[in-house]
Amino acid sequence: MDTMNAAVAPQPQATTFPERHLPLAGTTNFRDLGGYQGLDGGKVRWRTLFRSDHLAHLTAESQRTLLQQLGVARSADFRGLREQTVDNYRIDGLLHHSLAIEPTVVQRAFTLLQQGENLSAAHTVELMQDTYRSFIHDNAGQFARFFQMLLASDKPLVFHCTAGKDRTGWAATLLLMTLGVPRDVVVHDYLLTNQYYHRPAEARAAASHIPEEVLNVLWRVQEPFLTAALDPVLQQYGSVPSYVSQVLGLDAKAQARLAQMYLE
Repeated sequence: MDTMNAAVAPQPQATTFPERHLPLAGTTNFRDLGGYQGLDGGKVRWRTLFRSDHLAHLTAESQRTLLQQLGVARSADFRGLREQTVDNYRIDGLLHHSLAIEPTVVQRAFTLLQQGENLSAAHTVELMQDTYRSFIHDNAGQFARFFQMLLASDKPLVFHCTAGKDRTGWAATLLLMTLGVPRDVVVHDYLLTNQYYHRPAEARAAASHIPEEVLNVLWRVQEPFLTAALDPVLQQYGSVPSYVSQVLGLDAKAQARLAQMYLE
């Protein structure tokens, strides 16, 4: 056989995608929402929409990565006012937007414990579900402002709360489902928090008097948390886009523009 002229079988081309979880020092739950398939087969643009825990502990090197390598220009901060004061951050080149939602579930848990209540994991789950239900209408204004931020510019944006799991998780759910990402994919992304988020040492110390089973509910996510808000939205409005239109004020034209901006 003439090996010089033998046909060489074509080799498959390796396909690589950007990393979803980005290990920025000072955070543990910084993630890219890119790559998920949405409306008309379009995919969410990579390196444009990020979700995270808070940014107050970012190192100088991580700040440079955020601004220069990732090009992030804006942050949407869902933390309550006290949270934003205690863990304040101001990063030159990053436009900070406060969309404050107070962490009522933690406050209620502490109050019950201070009153001598025996707070169980099951009761804590109920508190978490109440919190998610409050997102639908009580905090609709903040989520409406979040969507207005998205429509104002397609410059890369990070949105976050303290742990990047509940307020951030609901914002990500609304955004992804408005872009047509299927529910099961959205739930999968939501649950990634349990893989990446690590409770900081100071939080563990401050909550040393709280039973660990309760802390495991407060500092993690469960699908029933998300379902507590998502199911009523679907039952009352038929779909997330319909809810976003009727409650958050983004009509079909605005949602189409959102898809043009963030799907490719």
